[in-house]
Amino acid sequence: MINENHINETEAENSEIEATEALEKALAEEKAKVETNLAGWQRAQADFINYRRHSEQEKKEIIGFANAAMIWSLLPILDDFERAINSFPTQLTRVKSGWADGIKLIERKLRATLEAQGLSHIKTVDEPFDPNLHEAVKQDKGKEGVVMQEIIKGYKLNDKVLRPAKVVVGNGEEPMDSHRSGEERNKEDKPWLEQ
Repeated sequence: MINENHINETEAENSEIEATEALEKALAEEKAKVETNLAGWQRAQADFINYRRHSEQEKKEIIGFANAAMIWSLLPILDDFERAINSFPTQLTRVKSGWADGIKLIERKLRATLEAQGLSHIKTVDEPFDPNLHEAVKQDKGKEGVVMQEIIKGYKLNDKVLRPAKVVVGNGEEPMDSHRSGEERNKEDKPWLEQ
């Protein structure tokens, strides 16, 4: 009987050990599932955050492209206003004229509106030629590598070149009228380009 009790106790201990081992194994499997689910959830959350960031960036780029396209289409109108104002007969510039003042006001408002959207004029005359900002259409006598005259204004939109300035660049020969600055030459040779 002692032997039977001892065997029963041993069997009971063995079954307890087996049950404990089975529970520990099940617990380890559940912990692994939890870790896998947690890692999957964290990846999904990171993917969603990246998707949202990418979508917002894409939306900003689309809006920026649309703004640039619209502003690009308005540049010829701005150029025409400048030419119109600079070609007013001298008697109109001396005398108050309602329609001339109105045209000047419209040009100033258009320019102010475009500048509020990030448009800025590219400086040209007496500046070193920069192929990233300027498009050379001609070389003329003057200091080599320096912009001598602006033919068509260039513009940047938020520090990106929207339209390069078309310019005349010096070729290194001394000009006949070297006493005139590039700004003076622009005003005398192309009065419609005056600001």
